[in-house]
Amino acid sequence: MKPHPHVLNALRRELYDWRLWTGRGLVLAFAALAGLTVVAFTWLTEHALAYFFAFQVRWWWGPLLWTPVSTAAIVWITRHHAPGAAGSGIPQVMTALNPQVPAADRKLFVSLRLTVAKMSLAAWGLLAGLSLGREGPSVQIAAGVMHHARRWLPARSGVSDHGLLMAGGAAGIAAAFNTPLGGVMFAIEELTRSPEQRSSGLLLSAIVLGGLMAVSVYGNATYFGVIRVENLSLGLVMPGLLTALCAGAAGGLFARLLVISLAGNASDWFSRARQRAPISFAAMCGLVVAILGLASHGDTFGSGYAHTRDILAGQGESSPGYVVFKFLATWLTAWSGVPGGIFAPALAIGGALGNNIAELTAYPNAPTLIALGMAGFLAAATQAPLTAFIIVMEMVDGHALVLSLMACTLVSSGVSRLISAPLYPSLAALQLRRLPASPS
Repeated sequence: MKPHPHVLNALRRELYDWRLWTGRGLVLAFAALAGLTVVAFTWLTEHALAYFFAFQVRWWWGPLLWTPVSTAAIVWITRHHAPGAAGSGIPQVMTALNPQVPAADRKLFVSLRLTVAKMSLAAWGLLAGLSLGREGPSVQIAAGVMHHARRWLPARSGVSDHGLLMAGGAAGIAAAFNTPLGGVMFAIEELTRSPEQRSSGLLLSAIVLGGLMAVSVYGNATYFGVIRVENLSLGLVMPGLLTALCAGAAGGLFARLLVISLAGNASDWFSRARQRAPISFAAMCGLVVAILGLASHGDTFGSGYAHTRDILAGQGESSPGYVVFKFLATWLTAWSGVPGGIFAPALAIGGALGNNIAELTAYPNAPTLIALGMAGFLAAATQAPLTAFIIVMEMVDGHALVLSLMACTLVSSGVSRLISAPLYPSLAALQLRRLPASPS
């Protein structure tokens, strides 16, 4: 039997190395800074979207000019000055975590400069009314802040670049959604598969601390409020299964379209036009997004947060065409090449899909199917079922739906795997093209 450690000797060994404690303090300090940066980004995007809606109400035709011009300008700035800021941000962090990427080249994917560019350009995208989310960009933003801590860490601090990137990216999700547990699961399921990182108490503390920065500013409120779950019974089985299957098929198709269109290998006219004239193509995408927004009476503009919150609270209506319009608007926004994520739009699409199924089946408690649709579509689009289940559960305070949400995400993710390759690993593989050619 192994002898018990002597308390004083164990304490002396723990306190002996000042570098260890300095490193721990710096990691936690930068985790708090990363969380506050995401809070600032949240404030910026919320105000940008509010200004757009005020503009759209005053001049209904304004988006037909403003949205395509802004989309073209954003893509031009991104391509010429911050190519690493394009797209979601999650694939960039995954690429930076790739052991094949040299340490000197990580700045191509994660840095303070890219953090500033991502915040500015993604906020401009919402100011233009594009269908994008801030949660994916928050991963790259927080990872850039957290990774900067390596400049100040003393030697033998015991904290690796890999650990800083993983903790920063997960803290970004935790702060963006106000879901610390979701951030931890995101780190485990998406950003790393390294057992030693999973068990690191310091890095898990950093993730939770980053998420708590949002709680300290916005309070302990849930992202979409509290849903009322009534009369859970066997009557949920058929509508719930239908929601899971439809969300899985739609989310798998969405992921497949994104992978194919962003890869740029297709021989269709649109892909060739994107390669030849990316700025003009971006303007065309922005124009179609504006038309879809006007056709939906403004519902498809922006992240979709307000629309989802309204239908969850039973205070709004979702037209039958909303799912298709929002699906197309989000796909075209991502295809244009602007910095922006898909998490919030995916939740909006899935929530509307669940609401449509509730109306189709006459299920009496629509918020239950809305929550299942949100979790199912997000799980199908990302093929990260545990992350989707925990994030939605925390966002709607849906602890009464734990087993239902878990089953829905597993079914939807399984259906998606039959249709599409995993979204973020596929996009991360495309990011490797940006590495400088190694000398032969």
